[in-house]
Amino acid sequence: MKTIRSLALAATTLALVLSGCSRQKDAGDQRIVLGFSQIGAESEWRTANTESIKSAATTSNIDLRFADAQQKQENQIKALRNFIAQKVDVIAFSPVVATGWDTVLMEARDAHIPVILTDRAVSADPSLYAGFLGSDFVEEGRKAGRWVLEEFKGSTSPVNIVELQGTVGAAPAIDRKKGFEEIIAADARFQIIRSQSGDFTRSKGKEAMEAILKSESRKIQLLYAHNDDMAIGAIQAIEEAGLRPGKDIKIVSIDAVKGAFEAMIAGKLNATIECNPLLGPQLMTSVAEVVAGRPIAKRIVVEETMFTMDTAKQFIQTRKY
Repeated sequence: MKTIRSLALAATTLALVLSGCSRQKDAGDQRIVLGFSQIGAESEWRTANTESIKSAATTSNIDLRFADAQQKQENQIKALRNFIAQKVDVIAFSPVVATGWDTVLMEARDAHIPVILTDRAVSADPSLYAGFLGSDFVEEGRKAGRWVLEEFKGSTSPVNIVELQGTVGAAPAIDRKKGFEEIIAADARFQIIRSQSGDFTRSKGKEAMEAILKSESRKIQLLYAHNDDMAIGAIQAIEEAGLRPGKDIKIVSIDAVKGAFEAMIAGKLNATIECNPLLGPQLMTSVAEVVAGRPIAKRIVVEETMFTMDTAKQFIQTRKY
């Protein structure tokens, strides 16, 4: 009898889990249903972004159906199709990479479900999504480049740069590289001698920097990392190689998470460009607008700044991520 009861309980639990994955909107529930597919949890920035979206959904009384893609595009496409099957009111997602979305976006359009992009853009017909909310990644790269020009303006010597790129094919990796190169191209002293992907993670940033330091015979004056987590991983590799991060190799990165502020205060990171992850409130406002049948801006840019070693201590207590 005990075995039968255990099997019955397990079957009931499984049924509840499955029904939760494909649950429809209750007849008496008038809340907006938002299906959101997140890239994963690869960095401090991403964690803060997820928390902002979940918190804003609760505050806005929006029924959030959340899916973690674990940094795989195929998982995101499955999640979007699941949201379409659930007949959610709106779909939002931060795309892992820029390409390969046309088919599933057309499926959402055919189901009359508006789609909002957050954080990262896609290379698809703009008519397939309502709008894109996020940072200007090209401008972030430009800001990093401008800081580099200013930092080395008194030097006449060549500046050898190592670049740690984000996930291959991801919009921020493409755009942050483009913006940075656009600025440094104006001065022949600056040369990117090695460029390698660290996949936006701390562990792979460390791994990539270790490999570069072991194989690169030329002296490195600067590290440009596409996000803070890779920079922090690289700092560990630089120290283990017997060098002083922030001094022997100057470092500029992007995101402005608390870990970067701690590294700047410790004198190991020279500058970080802000990329604001707290997109939740703006996303929920956009969701409410499209459900009401009102158009939103095709491109909503988040205002951001930059921080250096000199200002890190002044601002660290005000950081929310």
